[in-house]
Amino acid sequence: MKHRLFLFDLDDTLLDFKASEKLSFTRTMQQLGLPDGMDGLFAQYQAINVALWRSFEAGAVTKDFLKVERFRKTFAANGLECDPELASRLYLDSLPDTVVLIDGARQLCETLAGIGEVGIITNGVEHIQTRRIASSGLQAHISFVSTSEASGYAKPDVRFFEYASKMARAFRKEDAVIVGDRLDADILGANRYGIESCWFNPERAANESEAVPTYEVSSLHDVVPALAA
Repeated sequence: MKHRLFLFDLDDTLLDFKASEKLSFTRTMQQLGLPDGMDGLFAQYQAINVALWRSFEAGAVTKDFLKVERFRKTFAANGLECDPELASRLYLDSLPDTVVLIDGARQLCETLAGIGEVGIITNGVEHIQTRRIASSGLQAHISFVSTSEASGYAKPDVRFFEYASKMARAFRKEDAVIVGDRLDADILGANRYGIESCWFNPERAANESEAVPTYEVSSLHDVVPALAA
């Protein structure tokens, strides 16, 4: 295998963020005194959250604004008189306790750490991501964590990847590969920065974007064989 630096997206690549998100959202709503059976509310929150993250990645809103605004919009749309700032705090405090690993994540990180260096590249909230990694059991295999919060830029901005590359023990573009589930952030970012990429595509979705992955897998168990091919 030619690669020696493996840059992993975190959410929905190594950690099942969708599962964690729903568990944390449900727990937060319960703490706010809202009834069970809030699937419709969660679906609305997800749509609002995704749109706000896209705005953040485009540089249109700040992360601090996003963290509260997603709850404010969800509550306003449903006529709920709940405190969005309190909801945000409760939700973020809950996330590190609801970590769910993607199948094969621990084995993959352990294997690649034995070959070279494993780094995390994430647009998530830094202190939350650090706690989630610690809860996941992956920390022993991870050399560094690069966040948009610390770098001041979000994937797919080239400046984010420049910041991440400086955190590695040794960095050469020809030795590095990005593994991630999002074409618009991970794979496009790799294309722009000039390094190889592996698209983790468990749903086997069609690629209708401008991003061009070097490799594509539907299971984390297939990453090592793909990179070694």
